[in-house]
Amino acid sequence: MTARVLVVDDILANVKLLEAKLTAEYFDVMTARSGVEALEVVNRSMPDIILLDVMMPGMDGFEVCTRLKGNAQTQHIPVIMVTALDQPQDRVKGLEAGADDFLTKPVSDVALFSRVKSLVRLKMLTDELRSRAETSERMGLLDRDLQEAMARTPGNIMLVDDKESSIERLTGALNERHTVTVFRDPQQALFEAAEKDWELLIVSLNLRDSDGLRLCSQFRSLERTRNLPILIIVEPHDNARLLRGLDMGVNDYLMRPVDKNELLARVYTQLKRRRYTERLRDNVQQSIEMAVTDPLTGLYNRRYMETHLDTLIEQAANRGKAISILVIDIDYFKVVNDSHGHGIGDQVLQEFATRISSNIRGIDMACRVGGEEFVLVMPDTDMALAYRIGERLRQIIAGKPFDVLVGARPLDITISIGIAAFHGSEDNADGMLKRADQALYRAKRDGRNRVVADAA
Repeated sequence: MTARVLVVDDILANVKLLEAKLTAEYFDVMTARSGVEALEVVNRSMPDIILLDVMMPGMDGFEVCTRLKGNAQTQHIPVIMVTALDQPQDRVKGLEAGADDFLTKPVSDVALFSRVKSLVRLKMLTDELRSRAETSERMGLLDRDLQEAMARTPGNIMLVDDKESSIERLTGALNERHTVTVFRDPQQALFEAAEKDWELLIVSLNLRDSDGLRLCSQFRSLERTRNLPILIIVEPHDNARLLRGLDMGVNDYLMRPVDKNELLARVYTQLKRRRYTERLRDNVQQSIEMAVTDPLTGLYNRRYMETHLDTLIEQAANRGKAISILVIDIDYFKVVNDSHGHGIGDQVLQEFATRISSNIRGIDMACRVGGEEFVLVMPDTDMALAYRIGERLRQIIAGKPFDVLVGARPLDITISIGIAAFHGSEDNADGMLKRADQALYRAKRDGRNRVVADAA
C-alpha cells in the first residue's frame, strides 16, 4: 500500500524520524514545519493522510485540524493527531476539531503503520464512492455538520468477550452513549451478527476456549458482516496477533488495560466512518436508480430500455429465443391534461404504471419512454403470446376507471398497443421499435383502444 502522507511538526528531529519510518514502508512523504505551511501544502498537493503534531507555536494542531475539516475541499482527508499529551481532555478537543485518530509520543511502529494503513484504506474506499456520487447537490448532503450529527447518534455495538471484569469495564464505559450487546459464545455472536443490523464489532482476542482472530476472519467472510468495522482488544505486547488481525482487515485496536476515553474516542471514529461510507453507498445506489428510472412512475427510462434491449436481443439471437416488444400509448392523454391539469395527468400516469407493473412477469421490463408512451419488453415471448398479453393489459386499463379526481366521476382511460416480435439474427432494436411504432399508429388510426400486431 502506498499513499501521500503529510507530516506536520515544528521539531525537525520528529519530522525526520517519521519521514524515515514512512519512507521505508514506501509511502510518499511530504513535510511541513508549521500550521500555516501545512495548510499551504494541503491546498497545493492534497495528501491522502496527515500526521499532525498538536503542540506547535502560532497555529496549533487543533486549529489546523478545525480549518481542514471546515473546508469542503479538504474535510475528507484523514487527520491523525500526534501528541505528547495523553490527557482525556486532549482527545475530546481533538475529536471536536474533527481528528480521525490519535497517536501518543513516542510513537510505536505498530501503532503508526496500523493507524496510517487503516485510514488510507478507508480513504481509497470513500474516494471511489465520492467520485461516483460527485454532484454538488448530493455531496451537500454529506457536510461536516451532518457527519458529526450522524456520529453522535448512539451506536448498536456487539461485544464478544468472556471475562466478566473486562465485560464490566467495557460496557460500563460504552453504555453511557451506546447500546451494547454482550456475547460470551463466539458461535452465537457469529450467528447473531448475520441476523441483525450492527454498526461495530468489538472482539477480545484473548477468549478462553476460542480463537478471537478466527472469529474476526469469519466476520470478514460473511456477506452481511464483511464491511462492518471491527475493533479488537489486545493483550500488551501481543504484536504478532495484532499485526495478523490488521492484515486480515481489522479496523482498529486497543491495548489492555483499556482507557475509557480512548475506547470512546475509537468507537466514535469507527461509527463516524461507518455511517459516512454507508451514506455514500446509499447515495451511489440512489444515483444509479435515478439514472435508469423514471422519477414519476418508477419504471425504467428510455436510456436504460435502449441499452438493455440491445443486450436482450443479442441473447435472443445467440440462443434462438423469441422476444417481443409492446409500444403502448394512453389514448387522448392531452385531453386529460388540458381538462383537468397536469397534476391529474401525473396521477393517471402513476396509476397506469402501477396497473402495468402488477400484471406482468418478473422477466418483463416496463419502461416510460415519453410523456404518455411506454414500452414493454418481453423476453421468451413470441408474437401470439405477446398479443394475448397486450389484449389482457388493454382490458385491465379499460375495465376499471381511474379514481384520480376527488369528489368527481372517475376517468375512463384506454390505451392503444403496437406489437413487434424479433425476426432473427438480422433484426435489431431499432427495427423492432420502428415496426411496433407503425403497429401503434395503425391502432390509433383505426379507432384506439385496441392491440395491433406488426404484419411484417
